[in-house]
Amino acid sequence: MPATDPYTVRLTPEVHAYVQPDGGWCLNNAGFVSDGESTLLVDTTATERRARALREALLATGAPLPRTVVNTHHHGDHTYGNGVFLPEAVVVGHESCRSEVLAAGRQLHLIWPQTDFGDIRITAPTLTHSDRLTVHVGDVEVRLLHPGTVAHTADTIVHLPRQGIVFTGDLIFHGGTPFVPMGSLSGSLRALGVLRSLGAETVVPGHGPITDPSAYDATERYLRFVAELAEAGHAKGLSPLETARGADLGVFAELRESERLVANLHRAYAELDGLPEGSPLDPTVVFADMAAMNGGVPVACHA
Repeated sequence: MPATDPYTVRLTPEVHAYVQPDGGWCLNNAGFVSDGESTLLVDTTATERRARALREALLATGAPLPRTVVNTHHHGDHTYGNGVFLPEAVVVGHESCRSEVLAAGRQLHLIWPQTDFGDIRITAPTLTHSDRLTVHVGDVEVRLLHPGTVAHTADTIVHLPRQGIVFTGDLIFHGGTPFVPMGSLSGSLRALGVLRSLGAETVVPGHGPITDPSAYDATERYLRFVAELAEAGHAKGLSPLETARGADLGVFAELRESERLVANLHRAYAELDGLPEGSPLDPTVVFADMAAMNGGVPVACHA
């Protein structure tokens, strides 16, 4: 299905989610919390145009411009738009998010040189945490939690305990294929346990429509499928690409970006080889294998 226009969902009087269908490459979700006097924004977008559209959607609800922007992780589709909200806002994230934003630079430009990203100023968090941080927006308590492990990357979960809402960042892709080559497959499984422990009933994923905790089970089933494939392929001496090409996706064939399977297998193989979780993989090899899985066509940024 073709992507449609972004839309805003009012979850409570103070909390909105901003969803960018259909959640494919470069089409992430965001959200904001506001008491009418101050606003906290969760993630930005991949392009200047989309970040300005997010800004206008936020203002259209009557919320003032954010004083705080929280980045769930460093990837450009969640951080490239940070600069649109400066100088009014302070950008907050995990300490590794800051270093990774600075190290990645204009990484999306390198992966998708034909995409019009607009005037993007790489803007890293200037306020960081290593474990957890609590921010208050009026009477709303916003807990920023690191799951204690490398998962999708060095992630920050945004939990609103009284409202029963969690913004997962890319720990969850609802309707899309999980993506862990820059993090850890084992760590992603552990992070699901942290998400479950929060007891939130409303789940705003990093990509895809708003959902509920059943998304945790769906993600776990896929990750365990990848782990089993990796163990079998690795034992036979097959490459990640050979293993991916021989796999029967079954129910997981319905997920968007199924070519991510080979990227996830690269991460699973690295862990089977005993490399530390989160050890860098060669992105050229990973994206080349995804292109091979995609019929020789490079994956496309939909922003």
